[in-house]
Amino acid sequence: MGSFKIISTFLLVLLPFPSFHPKCGASASAEEAAALLKWKASFRNQNNSFLTSWNLQSINAKKSSVLPCTWAGISCIDGRVNRLNLSDWSIEGSLYDFPFSSLPNLEYLDLSQNQIFGSIPKQIGNLSKLSYLNFYANELSQEIPPEICNLTNLTHLDFGSNQLSGALPESPGNLTNLIILYIYENQLSGSISKEIGDLKFLTDMELSDNQLNGSIPASIGNLSTLESLSNLTNLIELDLSENQLSSSIPVSIGNLSDLELLALHENQFSGTIPPTFGNLSRLVDLRLFGNHLSGPIPSAIGNLISLQLLSLGDNNLIGAIPKSLGNLTNLIELYLQNNQFSGPLPELLCQSGILQNISVSENMLTGPIPKKMFGVYPVLDFIDLSNNKFYGKLSSNWGECKMLKTLIVAKNNITGGVPPEIGNLTQLHTLNLSLNYLSGEIPREIGKLTQLSELDLSQNFFTGEIPSEFQNLQSLGTLDLSQNNLSGLIPKALAELPGLLHINLSFNNLKGPIPSGRAFVNLTLEEVKGNKGLCGNITGLRALLYKEIVRSTEEFSDTYCIGKGGCGSVYKAQLPSGEVVAVKRLHNIPNVGKDKSFLNEIRALTEIKHRNIVKLFGFCSNAQHSILVYEYLERGSLAKILSIEEQAKELDWQKRLNIIKGVAHALSYMHHDCSPPIVHRDISSNNILLEPECEAHVSDFGTAKFLRRDSSNWSSLAGTYGYVAPEFAYTMKVNEKCDVYSFGVLAMEVIKGKHPGDLIANLLSSTLEEIELITKVS
Repeated sequence: MGSFKIISTFLLVLLPFPSFHPKCGASASAEEAAALLKWKASFRNQNNSFLTSWNLQSINAKKSSVLPCTWAGISCIDGRVNRLNLSDWSIEGSLYDFPFSSLPNLEYLDLSQNQIFGSIPKQIGNLSKLSYLNFYANELSQEIPPEICNLTNLTHLDFGSNQLSGALPESPGNLTNLIILYIYENQLSGSISKEIGDLKFLTDMELSDNQLNGSIPASIGNLSTLESLSNLTNLIELDLSENQLSSSIPVSIGNLSDLELLALHENQFSGTIPPTFGNLSRLVDLRLFGNHLSGPIPSAIGNLISLQLLSLGDNNLIGAIPKSLGNLTNLIELYLQNNQFSGPLPELLCQSGILQNISVSENMLTGPIPKKMFGVYPVLDFIDLSNNKFYGKLSSNWGECKMLKTLIVAKNNITGGVPPEIGNLTQLHTLNLSLNYLSGEIPREIGKLTQLSELDLSQNFFTGEIPSEFQNLQSLGTLDLSQNNLSGLIPKALAELPGLLHINLSFNNLKGPIPSGRAFVNLTLEEVKGNKGLCGNITGLRALLYKEIVRSTEEFSDTYCIGKGGCGSVYKAQLPSGEVVAVKRLHNIPNVGKDKSFLNEIRALTEIKHRNIVKLFGFCSNAQHSILVYEYLERGSLAKILSIEEQAKELDWQKRLNIIKGVAHALSYMHHDCSPPIVHRDISSNNILLEPECEAHVSDFGTAKFLRRDSSNWSSLAGTYGYVAPEFAYTMKVNEKCDVYSFGVLAMEVIKGKHPGDLIANLLSSTLEEIELITKVS
C-alpha cells in the first residue's frame, strides 16, 4: 500500500430498496446495484470522484431496472451487468466484498492501475462467463487461487505488477481459450507447469520478474520429448526473463515461427544457443543476456532478417563474432559485452545503415577498429568497444556519426592522437578513451561538444595544456584527465563550469594555483596529487585546518556542543579566518574510519550537490578523532525550533510551506536525478536544518542507501521511530517510498507543529479524561 493512506472506518448503511415483482429484471438490477454499493462502502477513499454516479438518489419503480447500468464504468446487456471497467480510478480497497456471486453475467472485469490490496478470493471462480480479467498494477498479494482455472472462457488474464506469491496454478491447461497471459513483476516461485503447452491459442506469455525456477518444461501437453513448446505455435511474445530458470534452452523454441519477441535474459540457463533459433524469421527482439550460455554464436542467427535487437551480453560465449551477423540489415541494437569473443570485429556489420547501439566491451577482440563502420552509421547513438585488445589509430570517420551520444573505447591498445573530427559529434554525452596509448595534445575541438556530461581521457600519454576551450562544456559533470603528461596551468575558466561535480587531475605535470570556484568545491587531495607544481587549498581537510578545529573547540569540549545523536555529537567551530563550521565528531567506535555510517555520509555528500542538502566541506579519521565538517546553519534543526514556542511562532504559513517544498526538492533530486538513486532512510525533523531565511537543508546521511537496479535492496531496519514506513519495517526492502512515507509524516508535523503521533496521543488522553469525568459525574 502507498505511503500516504489515511486509514478510516466506514459503517455500511443499509439502504432500503422497494419491492419488485420477482419476474421483473428490476429485482436483479437492484440486487446488483446493492452488491456494488456494498463493495464501494468498503473503500478507504469514499470521496473518490470517479464513483460519484454510484448512488441510489434517483431510484424509483420506473428507473430501478436501469440501475446500475447508468453508472460510470458499467455496461449492461438485457439489464444485467456484463462489463466493469474501473481502470485507473484510484480505488483503495480490497476484493473481500466484491460481488462475485451477484454478477453472474460479467464478461469483462478491468480493475487495473488502482490500489487494490489483499488476496484474490477463491469466489472469483464463480464468474463463469468472464473472458477479460485485468488486475494489472495493484497491490494484490498471497497466492493465485486455483479456482482461476475454472474460468474456461478467459481470453485475457493480466495479474502483472502486483505482489502475488506462491506457485503458478497447477491446471493452467483448463484455460484453453487464453490468448494473453501476463503475470510478470510478482513474487511467484516454483516451476512452470507442463500444461502451459495446452494453451494452443496463446499469443503473449509474460512471466518475467518473478522467482520461478526449474527448466522450461521438457514436456508440454502430451509431448514427452524436448520438442517442448511446439504446441504453442501461435506465440508472438514469450518473456520468461528475470527469474531463476535453469538447464538448457529447448531447441523446439525454434518451432515458434510467429515469435517476434523472445526474452530469456537474467536467468541461469546454460548450454549453447540452439541453432534452431535461425528458423525464427519474424523475430524482432532476442534477449539472452545475463545467463551462463557457452559456445559460439550459431551462424544461423544471421537468418533472422527481421531482427532489430540482439542482446547476448554477460554470458560465457566464445569464438569469433560470425560474419553472418552482417545479414541483419534491420538491426538497430547489438549487445555482445562481457563474453569471451575473440578475433576482429567484422566489417560486414557495416551493411546496415540504421544501427544505433553497439556494445562489444569486455571481450578479447583484436585488430584495428574497422574504419568503414563509422562512415555508414549516421544514426549511431551508442558505441562501447572498451576492454578488448583493439589496436591501431582512431579513424577520422568517427566524425560521420552525427547522432552519437555515447562513445567508449576504453582499455584497448589504441595509439596515436585523437582526430580533430571528434568535434563533429555535437550530440555526444559520454566520451571515454581512457586506458589506451593515445598521445599528442588534447584536441581543442572537444570544446565544441557542448552536450558532454562525462569526459574521461585518463591513463594515456597526452601532453600539452588543458585546452581553455573546455570552458564551453557547460553540461560537464565528470572530468578525468588523470595519469597523463599534461603541463601548464589549470584554466581558471574551468572552475566556473556550472555542472562540474567530479574532477580528477592527479599524476600530471600541472603547476600553479588551484583555481577557486564551484568546480573545485569538493576537490580532494586524491584528485590533485602527483602534480608537484600545484599549490592552493582543497576541500579535503588540510592538517592545518584539522588542528584549527581541535583548537577552536578546545578538544571538543561540551561548551561548543550544539547537538547529540546516536552516531556522534555536533560542535560549532569558529576558525581563525572568522569562518564558522559545524563539526560532527563520531563516537569512539573501533575502526570508525571503516564504519559504514561514516563512509556512507562521505560518499553521499561528495557525490551530490543541491541547495536543499547540507554541504560537506571535508572529513578526517585518525587514531584520536573521526570528524565530518559541514556548513554551519545557525537556526539549527527543525525539531528544535518547533519545540520552542517563541521560535515556532516565527514560522508562518509561507515559511512552513517553503520548508516542505525544500525537502521535497531534495528528495526528488536524490531519487530521480542521482545515479544510482539515493534513499535517505532517516527523514525526520531532527535531520532538517534551517538557515536564517528558513531554507531547509537535509542532513545526516549516515543511513543513506544507494539503490542498485539489479538488486532487491534488502536492508536492516533504519530510521527514526515514528517516521519509518510500516511496509519497510516488515519487508526490509528499501526503495524511494521509504523516504516518501517519512516525508508525509514530516509534512504533517510542519503543518500542525507537532508529530502526528503526539497529536493522536493528546487526543486519546483528552478522550480518556472526558470519559473519566463523565463517569465521576454520573
